[in-house]
Amino acid sequence: MAHTNPSRDEIKGILEASSVIAVVGLSDKPDRTSHMVSEAMQAKGYRIIPVNPAGADTILGEKNYASLKDIPFPVDVVNVFRRSEHTPPVAEEAVAIGAKTLWLQLGISNEEAAEIAERGGLNVIMDRCIKVEDSILLPQGKSKG
Repeated sequence: MAHTNPSRDEIKGILEASSVIAVVGLSDKPDRTSHMVSEAMQAKGYRIIPVNPAGADTILGEKNYASLKDIPFPVDVVNVFRRSEHTPPVAEEAVAIGAKTLWLQLGISNEEAAEIAERGGLNVIMDRCIKVEDSILLPQGKSKG
């Protein structure tokens, strides 16, 4: 059965409940979509954790990690900027670290990754831009509770 994204209300709840977003494939190059989206999310109040084995030591002022498993603290959302065919192993790592949500960016979807994450108890959002959803659903920015 094909994956269906959560409703807009459910996505709003996920964003409101999240504060730490690990971004797999975050580039240190400011002209890349992953960098622009992550910078905007950071400005809205989320802590952005870069995950890029080939990236710089720090990106957007945060330590860059080679993999999700290297992050020494809890992560709410794993936001993925990788080609669709590379997402199942990311889903496995997201489950392994106890993330709450696997978010595949606009243009990225993979039923196997969704199945892995859902089996592991994660929310799954595919083919949606987290920045766009956040701007629509939380236009005033993230409240810190």
